[in-house]
Amino acid sequence: MRSLKSVSFPSISTGAYGYPVEPAARIALQTVIEFLNKDESLDEVIFVLYDSGTHRTYEQALQDLVSGSG
Repeated sequence: MRSLKSVSFPSISTGAYGYPVEPAARIALQTVIEFLNKDESLDEVIFVLYDSGTHRTYEQALQDLVSGSG
C-alpha cells in the first residue's frame, strides 16, 4: 500500500457536465473536512479550479463551513 501525503482533484462534474458549482463545492469541502478530522495521513489537499468564479465559490463555501453557517 502506498502512503499518500497529498491529493488533488478538480471541481468534479461542474464543467461540461453542468453540475452546479455551489453544491459541488460544499460537498467536496465537507467530505475533505470530515476525512481530515478522522485521518491525519494527508499533509495537503489541493482543489484544482478552472476559473476565478469557481475559486470564489469554493472560498465562500469553506468560510461558511468553518464558521458553521453552511
